[in-house]
Amino acid sequence: MSLPSLLRLFLLSAIWGASFPFMRVGVTALSPAQLIFWRVGLASLFLSVGALLLRRGLQLRGNLRHYFVLGFFNCVLPFMLYAYAARVAPAALLAVLNATAPMWATAIAAVLTQQGIRGKTALGLLLGIAGVSLLAGIETTHIPAGGGLAVLAGLGSAFCYGIATHYSRHARDIEPYANAHGCLWAATLTLAPLFFWDPIPAQAPAETVWLAVIGLGILCSGVAYLLYFRLVADIGPASALTVTFLVPVFGILWGYLFLDEAIGWHTAAGCMLVLMGTAWVTGFTWAPLRKT
Repeated sequence: MSLPSLLRLFLLSAIWGASFPFMRVGVTALSPAQLIFWRVGLASLFLSVGALLLRRGLQLRGNLRHYFVLGFFNCVLPFMLYAYAARVAPAALLAVLNATAPMWATAIAAVLTQQGIRGKTALGLLLGIAGVSLLAGIETTHIPAGGGLAVLAGLGSAFCYGIATHYSRHARDIEPYANAHGCLWAATLTLAPLFFWDPIPAQAPAETVWLAVIGLGILCSGVAYLLYFRLVADIGPASALTVTFLVPVFGILWGYLFLDEAIGWHTAAGCMLVLMGTAWVTGFTWAPLRKT
């Protein structure tokens, strides 16, 4: 992997890791539906500007249903579940739960294709379950009421990403930029009724909340998509998968630095078990990183 690609990989991991503290800040003044509507709406506008500058079409003909399905499972439902969980769960816990998405994708594929899970894949799933159990068992004793539901919501979000991953592998082949652009607009339209249904906050949100909203929309969705697709084009999807292992590290770090979240032994141990499990489930090796 070249130095520019390595730098993009770390930058993308840092950006996506920041999405969890941003959500923690955003839900202090906005409902989950309002926060996520702003997130996908700003990201859609950002990618629309990029599409105009890069002359990238949206490819709506014949793909509208695909965009709404992908937008629902890749944006609407997981983002909403994470926003709900962020009201009580720390950013570090959410970041680690997010890393279980590849394991869910493998389990879903095994069920739908009726193929068994054996060897390292099965052991990886067990490690992941052990890591989540360790985190959930201890974290729920330290966070306010509703901690158990927050953990389930975080796992539900990762499960949605697993569905989206499996769906994308069998969906029609669409240019990556149009795929991201289209699913974000579909997500924005899906969330619009919920946005207007929720009552407007009695007081205007603080500047920090709006900065978190802008960070979620422009940085963690718009810019992150561009970085990710550039990485896939430069080093391939297998090497780009490395981001899965780095996002929890940055999520824990940002939570510690900016939200004063404690990093206990169970956080580190649970994170390591989940990441090891994910590596074994996906068959990931670090070999691609030694290539230039």
